[in-house]
Amino acid sequence: MYYDDLSPYAYSPAEEGDVFTEVSTGTLFVTVRGAYRRLNVGWLETGRPWTAGPTPAEFASKLLAVLETQAVNEALGLHECGLCPEPLDDAHPWYEPRPGQRRASAGTGEIRVPGAPGTVYAAPSLIGHYVLDHGYLPPREFVGAVLAFDLQDRSTAFPSIAFPWIPDDAELYDALVG
Repeated sequence: MYYDDLSPYAYSPAEEGDVFTEVSTGTLFVTVRGAYRRLNVGWLETGRPWTAGPTPAEFASKLLAVLETQAVNEALGLHECGLCPEPLDDAHPWYEPRPGQRRASAGTGEIRVPGAPGTVYAAPSLIGHYVLDHGYLPPREFVGAVLAFDLQDRSTAFPSIAFPWIPDDAELYDALVG
């Protein structure tokens, strides 16, 4: 799926909102609708233009930390990297990096990174693979937002979710409770 960097997010309709999953258990789901403007970053596809270049060393480690602590709009399907020269072998686990790569080349969800007040960046979970294994250089605004993102800054209503702008009236669904 391809979207221009910094274009309005359109993967799922605004009325459906963003569904945050509590990463440590994977059972708490919080749906946030209309609380912020979402901008695309890192939705790359073969044959479409994207910027390559080095990123600051601290950016890669901070991006990986975001990817490990946040899960948004986790899907039942799997998206493989279209930039890799060959599809994954059926015997290769999708969640493990290919030989010579640092990140898995398939993913199932997204992340959200807070930017300017009222704006967030929406990126696929494959963004770590794109940056580390393909040399993708995200927009300067996104790099700055990742570096500024305090993963300890959580909403008061949902302190287990690594995102500070979840409103107190967000819709909660806990799969353990039903």
